[in-house]
Amino acid sequence: MALLLVALAMASHSFSTPPGTSYYPARLNDPHAVYLEAPADGVQDATAAIQRAIDQVQDTRGEGIVFVPSGRYRLSDTIQVWAGIRLIGFGATRPTFLLGPKTFGYEKVEKLMVFFAGQRSRDKKPFDLSKVSGVFPDLGYPGDANPGTFYSAMSNVDLEIAEGNPGAVGVRAKYAQHCFLSHMDFRLGTALAGMHETGNIAEDLRFFGGQHGIITRTPSPGWPFTLVDSTFEGQTGSAIRTLAAGLTLIRPTFRNVPTAVEVEPDSPEYLWMSDARVEDVSGPAVVISREKSLRTQINVQNVACRNVPTFAQFRESGTKIAGKGGTYAVTSFSHGLTYADLGLDPEIATRYQAKALASMPSPVATDHFPLPPAGTWVNLATLGAKGDGETDDTAVLKAAIAKYPTIYLPTGKYRVTEPIRLRPDTVLIGLHPFTTQILIKDRTPAFSGIPEAAPANQGGFRPSGSPFPGNPVALIEAPKGGRNIVTGIGLDTGGNNVGAVAAKWMAGASSMMQDVKFLGGHGSVPWSQIYNADRSGDPDPSRRWDSQYPSLWVTDGGGGTFTNIWTASPFASSGMLVSNTNTEGRVYEMSSEHHVRNEVQVRNASNWKFYALQLEEERGEGSFALPIEVDNSSNILFANTNIYRVIAMAQPFPYAMKVSGSSDVRIRGVHCNSNSKASFDSLLHDATYGGEARNREIAVLDVTGKKPRTQKNAAKVTKLVGGFHNISGGAVDAQGDPYFVDARFQRIHKWDATNGGLTTVLDYPLQPINLAFDLAGNLIVVSTAGKGMVFSFKPGQEEIAVLKAEKTTPQAGKRFVIPVTDWELNRDLVAGKPWSHEYLFRSLDGSTFLPADQDFLDGGTSWGVKAQAIIRSFGLAVAKPGDTVYTMGENNLRTYSAKVDERGSLTDGKLFAEQGGEGLAVDSAGNVYIGAGQVFVYDPSGKLVRTIRVPERPIQLMFGGPDGKTLFIAARTSLYSVRP
Repeated sequence: MALLLVALAMASHSFSTPPGTSYYPARLNDPHAVYLEAPADGVQDATAAIQRAIDQVQDTRGEGIVFVPSGRYRLSDTIQVWAGIRLIGFGATRPTFLLGPKTFGYEKVEKLMVFFAGQRSRDKKPFDLSKVSGVFPDLGYPGDANPGTFYSAMSNVDLEIAEGNPGAVGVRAKYAQHCFLSHMDFRLGTALAGMHETGNIAEDLRFFGGQHGIITRTPSPGWPFTLVDSTFEGQTGSAIRTLAAGLTLIRPTFRNVPTAVEVEPDSPEYLWMSDARVEDVSGPAVVISREKSLRTQINVQNVACRNVPTFAQFRESGTKIAGKGGTYAVTSFSHGLTYADLGLDPEIATRYQAKALASMPSPVATDHFPLPPAGTWVNLATLGAKGDGETDDTAVLKAAIAKYPTIYLPTGKYRVTEPIRLRPDTVLIGLHPFTTQILIKDRTPAFSGIPEAAPANQGGFRPSGSPFPGNPVALIEAPKGGRNIVTGIGLDTGGNNVGAVAAKWMAGASSMMQDVKFLGGHGSVPWSQIYNADRSGDPDPSRRWDSQYPSLWVTDGGGGTFTNIWTASPFASSGMLVSNTNTEGRVYEMSSEHHVRNEVQVRNASNWKFYALQLEEERGEGSFALPIEVDNSSNILFANTNIYRVIAMAQPFPYAMKVSGSSDVRIRGVHCNSNSKASFDSLLHDATYGGEARNREIAVLDVTGKKPRTQKNAAKVTKLVGGFHNISGGAVDAQGDPYFVDARFQRIHKWDATNGGLTTVLDYPLQPINLAFDLAGNLIVVSTAGKGMVFSFKPGQEEIAVLKAEKTTPQAGKRFVIPVTDWELNRDLVAGKPWSHEYLFRSLDGSTFLPADQDFLDGGTSWGVKAQAIIRSFGLAVAKPGDTVYTMGENNLRTYSAKVDERGSLTDGKLFAEQGGEGLAVDSAGNVYIGAGQVFVYDPSGKLVRTIRVPERPIQLMFGGPDGKTLFIAARTSLYSVRP
């Protein structure tokens, strides 16, 4: 009787919008996949059967595919999808996972239908969410997907939630590269959300009903989240509720909702929205928080609105941006740090252009092209390909391309020994770019690049006997003007084929590459096999980094759509090169990282758009890598770009983007960061005119191709001495002489503030990082060596004493040494709780104490790097109990004031300025100097009063000199001074 009631309830649960079309209407034969066998009547419980199928893939192959036939699969509990596994529906209609009315566990607290995991929970413990509260709880799921969760996906499977499940959430997906959701309907009823936590990219999702369509924070790698061609309708709260997710919305539709996009209170957001349709929105279409923050970057282009009285509203001030009548188009809307000209100081600005319309325009057509009809697909395995990674499948693949337009590659590694040239209409389809690959082995003659080793007619090499490598040879070549599609396939050119290009793409604007992995390095093999022992190369010394041509080379009139691409081979000279083309190109959510010299290059090209581009530099291969290079190009857009250098990085780099000889290069939202102490000194360098943008968080910046205007500097900044690697960590002695550390060379230097001249105070291999003085003139040195290493000595004397930690006790009238900066500012301080420490290091004279925590004493590391505040800070400040001190969060770009108590803890934290960076100092009048690209001077009330421009990026600021009024600026390679 109970089952019958469930069936009747689900049958009566109707929706006005018809189901979406099945993207995979026919069964795809793959002997290595698992085909779900489970009750599909919508009545019997299919949960255990679905989980068994997923477990079977991991137990047998580790990664792979579960094919789900058409049907209705009732769930009673959470389905856990392990890393690297994809659920793909097939059949005349999309399969549906559904919750019946009032399913146990989903009535009150949040509970998931589908959970993407990073690690398998072997103990099978159920999720205990009984104590969860709030919209953004710390769910504490075992094995949550994370920055190392690759290749997971779900496609062509709908989710349906009946009434009586207000705690239900369709999907939690905090995964990373090459993970996605696509071609799914979320019919939510009164559920909490379709998705709670997102990652990477999603395409063709439709959300009907529910309190929210999507609730999300920053995806786990810190990358943006891209949503393409998706619809939200009938949510009772905001369609999307977000907290610093880097939302990149391409052609979204919002209908009949209070708000389309709502940014959480006290949260920044990087939002790009283009070619959108917004209809019948009762409240503001967009709610923006932290409107004064440097991290808030809002960019909107070409949005058609109907019955949307208020387009945007700023949460804190309440300021509203009104629509232009009943039907209107927002041509552009931006808010955030804006450069009117590259040579001028940027300002937080709001720009809005809109016009009234007589009627709604037609929707913008998608550039994510459909696959050919299923009946035209030919399975490569049935033609004789082995896909075992050893057999040469070249002849089979070439013959298939010559005869058939659409070729399906089931799971396998298809080894080839010659270039694979596509016809103009060739479509190659795989469904998993890690388990389905086209590869060449090391030293394959056709790709060696050595003229005498190359077969005749291959590659157009230089004459025999030339020692110089010949023209590049492509593993996959798409012909000029082609309409090619390549999807779901990995391309591997090995590590010892110096003539190789993974994909040479000359296909036209209607071509598409999607879900393609360029293998080599990260995401290819177990982590332990990526590097040699000192992370300076491959474990096999014959596999040389930076020895091949670009992995993805679009050239000779090539263009098209490139979506969900991961190009991370350190053997390639760059992840993507666009050259010699004016054909339109669109790149969505591409991760290009771990290259030695370049990540993305645009040369002699026009009409390209890069959305949610992700760039990361590792310390081993990427210390000197330039993320973005644009040369002799025009009409180039970078929207919601994320540029990152890992925490272990020790080598600074001058800029993240280099532009030369180019015009109409538009930057709309960029997040350029590193939690190391060696980030990019500037975001952008204009090599033509020498201009630069030092701000690493920018909402709007245009490189016009014209000479930038220049900003005058009222203060005279003097260079005292240069030639250093990366200086900071300094302190000033009683005579006003600044001391500072060049950590790379383990040296402590002193500058004579009265007579001039540099001396080396210490160059023992003791790994100094930060300095302070006690009242007796002893130098206190924080070291990165050992566990909890702090030593002290008097300059000019040889004896060095190691200081010991003691339990924190009240120290009335004593001096404390406080970190000036912290990458992620202590959350307790921001929340009004003390920033406390368990231990103190007492100076030799007993006057000064350095607070520390247990992690410092234990020598704790993050990714192999010590990152405690007293190490991570670019300098230390000295204060007594009751004093006001200032400390900065480098990540959130805010400066806080706080009080020091008798234990050296910071209390009473208050926001001082929406500015944060590396250096901070306070003058005798209480003015606060913040080093963040330039030196920004704030009065005691927190008002910006002037800017001091410095030839290099200021890293640490110290007041010294005989009268204590000279500002010394440690600026990477040089020491400067200025009299403010």
